[in-house]
Amino acid sequence: MIVLTNMTTVELLAVNTIRTLSIDAVQKANSGHPGMPMGAAPMAFTLWADHMNHNPKNPEWFNRDRFVLSAGHGSMLLYSLLHLSGYDLAMDDLKSFRQWNSKTPGHPEYRHTAGVDATTGPLGQGIAMAVGMAMAERHLEAKYNRDDLNVVDHFTYGICGDGDLMEGVSAEAASLAGHLGLGKLVVLYDSNDISLDGDLDKSFSENVQQRFEAYNWQVIRVEDGTDIDSISKALDAAKAETTKPTLIEVKTVIGFGSPNKSGKSASHGAPLGDAEIKLTKASYVWDHEEFYVPEEVKDLFEERIEKRGADTEAAWTEKMEQYKAAHPELHAELVQAINNELPSNWEADLPTYDLTSKKATRQTSGEVLNALAKNIPSIFGGSADLAGSNNTMLKGEADFDIDPSGRNIWFGVREFAMAAAVNGMALHGGVIPYGATFFVFSDYLRPAVRLAALMGIQSIFVLTHDSIAVGEDGPTHEPVEHLMSFRAMPNLTVYRPADGKETIAAWKTAVQSKNKPTLLVMTRQGLPELEGTTVEGAEKGGYVIAGDVNTADTILMGTGSEVHLLVEAQKQLGEKVAVVSLPSWELFEAQTAEYKESVLPKRITKRLAIEAGASLGWYKYVGTEGQVIGIDRFGASAPGDLLLKEYGMSVENILETVKQLG
Repeated sequence: MIVLTNMTTVELLAVNTIRTLSIDAVQKANSGHPGMPMGAAPMAFTLWADHMNHNPKNPEWFNRDRFVLSAGHGSMLLYSLLHLSGYDLAMDDLKSFRQWNSKTPGHPEYRHTAGVDATTGPLGQGIAMAVGMAMAERHLEAKYNRDDLNVVDHFTYGICGDGDLMEGVSAEAASLAGHLGLGKLVVLYDSNDISLDGDLDKSFSENVQQRFEAYNWQVIRVEDGTDIDSISKALDAAKAETTKPTLIEVKTVIGFGSPNKSGKSASHGAPLGDAEIKLTKASYVWDHEEFYVPEEVKDLFEERIEKRGADTEAAWTEKMEQYKAAHPELHAELVQAINNELPSNWEADLPTYDLTSKKATRQTSGEVLNALAKNIPSIFGGSADLAGSNNTMLKGEADFDIDPSGRNIWFGVREFAMAAAVNGMALHGGVIPYGATFFVFSDYLRPAVRLAALMGIQSIFVLTHDSIAVGEDGPTHEPVEHLMSFRAMPNLTVYRPADGKETIAAWKTAVQSKNKPTLLVMTRQGLPELEGTTVEGAEKGGYVIAGDVNTADTILMGTGSEVHLLVEAQKQLGEKVAVVSLPSWELFEAQTAEYKESVLPKRITKRLAIEAGASLGWYKYVGTEGQVIGIDRFGASAPGDLLLKEYGMSVENILETVKQLG
């Protein structure tokens, strides 16, 4: 029998229930990670039962504390807690762990399982998303709280492992969190000295405490991961420190209680096996059938979580009524932000562009963003140290690091953490977040974009300097394959506008896209405003901007900076040629078959596409008899105009290629 410190009998039962549910589910699935839940159960129980404010009957309660299991492979720890706490997760769901159509997938998935605040699994990103959540809370708290009516007042908690802290994104995010002094961010570090391959000291030996203290974090160490009193005191100390985030390093034993696999990588990512489970349960003095929950444990969770959570939300609801009476306009604005609703006048100040305009789409993007932000107070974001180039600074707004109610975030050169934090803000709610950098640096943040698409959240990514037109900086800064690679990502809207009007359509799509992230791809160089473009047409993703497809025998198509070249070529080629702008393939594909046929009639097989990026993918639209002018090699260092010509992005090359269509 293993003796655990500072636990009552029922608390020990609760902790062992979490452990055994995790063990049983992994064994039944013959797949999963039992070791982490077995070691981390005491800290997770202490956090959920005694410190976190949450209401299982209303998982979407806005002022709940947020929880991110950054070590997402330990998902059965979270699922066990959700089930025991009274969330909509039945015992049969636990028994269906990792199975088809179950509510308990291998790693936690947002909007798939009630009570899961973030999709995790790719290590490190959970920490960065938690940072974003804490940033959103800090911003909304400063913006809306008045007097003693703190209607936005909650913590963000996370549990991470050694692997999370080895990932670079966690370093970026921790640095940002410490710089911002996010006092309501608390991360418990499951420090068990084991990684998947074996002993941790084979690959990780740094002093984590000194590293995080250098980031301006409070660091607290709990030597015994079964000592829930010490864990609780550490959490109290973390909540008392309001000027900096806290890392609580809890020394644990992976696979705790397993006679032959505890403290070893053997318990990390595989079922314990029937024989070892029998021995392990004996060490817990657990003589029950599989998936057993003692009545005393049910009562404990009901009293300390369900009832307390309902009472806490009820008190907040009453406070919101007081706030409404005292500050009706702020209350209405806050409720609108919480519900992710746009004000009735959100489009009122959008700019207009006439044919005399010649601006880079990064410039028109900045103008549209500022016009929207004027009437949408929930817009909140910044750039990875490129705001002047990305044109993403909100004019007349304060900087978040100086004034938390300010809407301009200085992310620094932390592209991955920026994008993951944007995801955290979107998950938190109450804000419409955006992050910006050069398109070529999307390589640094791609995993966060993928996670945003997987979660179906309203993250907006502004990526400028979109082609070899970057010029003198050379191929390291000139995106080529990036556009097509993002178009290949499911549930992501990619927008590459051709002029100011299409930029308006792009941003309108982004601020209305509640269940899908948006990638706005903008030029460095100036582009002429085109006669045939319209906001309404661009909002459909593809439309005819010159000529008449009903009488044409040739279609020229493209996106962004190449569309004006097509228009110039069409003027020389004559009325038998039509031009189609396709700023967003995803939106175009979402249109009806009849609409798509009206833009790209099947009878017209003479088709040419041009885009300053990889040609892969365009054959979907030009067909086997069409031609594509693309860029399937890296760029070079030279003036942008010269590069575009040398790489075939010219009217002359379009005219010559059309001749080859026959």
